[in-house]
Amino acid sequence: MARSESISGRSAAAGPRPAIGLWDAAAITVGIVLGAGIYRSPALVAAESGSGGEMLGAWALGGLISLVGALCYAELSAAFPSAGGEYHYLRRAFGRRFAFVYGWSRLAIIQTGSIALLAYVYGDYASALLPLGRWSAAIHAAFAVLAITTVNWAGVTFGCRVQRWLTILELAGLALVIVAGLFVAPEAAPVPHDGSGTLGLALVFVLLTYGGWNEAAYLSAELRNNRRLMMPMLVGCLVLLTILYVLANLAYLRALGLGGMAESNVVAAEVMRRAWGSGGATLISIAVAVAALTSANATAFTGARSAYALGADFPAFRFLGQWRSRGETPGNAFLFQGGAALLLVGVGAFARDGFQLAVEFTAPAFWLFFFGVGLSLFVLRRKEPNAERPFRVPLFPVLPAIFCLTSLYLLYSSLAYTGAGAWVGGTVLLFGALIAVVAGPEPAAVERSA
Repeated sequence: MARSESISGRSAAAGPRPAIGLWDAAAITVGIVLGAGIYRSPALVAAESGSGGEMLGAWALGGLISLVGALCYAELSAAFPSAGGEYHYLRRAFGRRFAFVYGWSRLAIIQTGSIALLAYVYGDYASALLPLGRWSAAIHAAFAVLAITTVNWAGVTFGCRVQRWLTILELAGLALVIVAGLFVAPEAAPVPHDGSGTLGLALVFVLLTYGGWNEAAYLSAELRNNRRLMMPMLVGCLVLLTILYVLANLAYLRALGLGGMAESNVVAAEVMRRAWGSGGATLISIAVAVAALTSANATAFTGARSAYALGADFPAFRFLGQWRSRGETPGNAFLFQGGAALLLVGVGAFARDGFQLAVEFTAPAFWLFFFGVGLSLFVLRRKEPNAERPFRVPLFPVLPAIFCLTSLYLLYSSLAYTGAGAWVGGTVLLFGALIAVVAGPEPAAVERSA
């Protein structure tokens, strides 16, 4: 019986094993997507919409586009289950150097930056509930990173249990906002609104809010009965999220009107204030803090697994590729990722440029590799035609082509509408490409008899 030394062929004793149930996988997926974005983005989408119907249509269309992408990921996840997720697909399709650049980008740009950003969102709202002085937000953010790292390092079972309860609280918080807007707050009087924006730009903000469902790919090697459950799990999560997002925006629209939404940076807080006065402000602070913490925990969970995949293939990062069998978790990857996020939190305490800069820093790399994963579906269909595919994307090649074109458009938008942050992120990405060319990957895994 052949055994490979790379991540793609590790024995069950040396690496990930099916230890995650369906509901835990759903809690991680929903927890990542349903973050603080639904409390921030609706105002931006409303400003770019010509009518309430157009705005609600943009949110429904965003869910449909995300569903198309999820079908592509479901085929890849079922055919090639791996803790490496997107890293694994890109490596099989385009080789180890390209996969290294992706793994480097997740480690240095996408995941670590996202964890620090979400920790600061949590810190800002936690400070409103429990102020700790001048550095309150940074202290709360650092505590969040330490807590998340400790929980997930302890083991996959403990980490999943915490994620499950955080996601339940997160869903309850959004449900409270929906109830407040639809049934408690008085209906808004008409406010003049000049919808001078474009649907395309509105979709940029909508799809950023839907972002994160792709992280389910990193659960494929650990999801029990993954070949059968990955597709319904992903589709079910996105259908639920689309319904919640449309209902939330319908609630904002009823309570504030389209013009009121466009003029407010805190639509949820305004709805809660109109429904329950000052008590509503406290409730929304708790809801957003929980949402940010839930997304940060789930982001850390999947981010450590891509770091593990990188370490398994490249000697320079070998320490990241160690699987902690006692807790069924990539322990070293969690510690490194947590340390890097803490460093970013520390820097942010002295020189924070806000949410927009973080989006600029991460978005181009994110959409570039999204496009790469879409292409990998075409490449692997041709390169490995005999691989077992329990699920195939319907209407191939139309749906994967739509996914690729959407990703290209968002890559263009993330460069055209952003500033210095995008160029800093691009520089870090190019540095990773230089490392891949100079250092090169470990030679292909040697097959040997077991």
